[in-house]
Amino acid sequence: MLKALIFDMDGTLTHSDPVHLQAFARILAPEGVTIDETIYRSTIIGRTNDAIFASLLPHKTVEEHEDFADRKEAAFREMASDLKPLDGLGELFDWADAQGLKLALVTNAPRLNAEHMLDALGISDRFVVKITIEDVARGKPDPLPYLTALQRLGVSADEALVFEDSPSGMRAAKAAGIFGFGILTGLSAEEMREVGADRAIPDFHDPALWDILNARLKAA
Repeated sequence: MLKALIFDMDGTLTHSDPVHLQAFARILAPEGVTIDETIYRSTIIGRTNDAIFASLLPHKTVEEHEDFADRKEAAFREMASDLKPLDGLGELFDWADAQGLKLALVTNAPRLNAEHMLDALGISDRFVVKITIEDVARGKPDPLPYLTALQRLGVSADEALVFEDSPSGMRAAKAAGIFGFGILTGLSAEEMREVGADRAIPDFHDPALWDILNARLKAA
């Protein structure tokens, strides 16, 4: 029986990756590190800041990595002033509410970013559970963030569906045993399927999504 929908944030609720790319580029340019689309896709998307800065600035200390991360996230919040929900998100939320489904957020982003983005999108009160990087000992691709969300929602893996846009996020969702929709804001359908997505959809209007949602409800 379907009881909950669980959402990643960046690239899933909104197409925020271009703003993140710009923020990383601004902070890392003085270090001689160029961030382009290729680097963003291969090294940044879906990973924790700890892993990102350790990879891009291996000669820096952990404390310096933390400082770079703080400055990057501050730059992102400054730049992310005009975010729009991904197409169909509002309709999906309204449908879920009408069906009595619970909604959860699971993100590797820090809490300040999550609060900023959810407020900018006007959807903060939609989620009964919010898991940010501060809430877990290990971020995605570890399944812990999704397992924590399931526990707090009070549902099992087969009672939930996940929406993710990144390889690390999809691997985390599948390792937690949850059916995963791959959102195609950054990767191709083939790339999403390669990392475990059960279905790949461009947005929340896609008929394949609604076919599965209605089938899961009827199955109950």
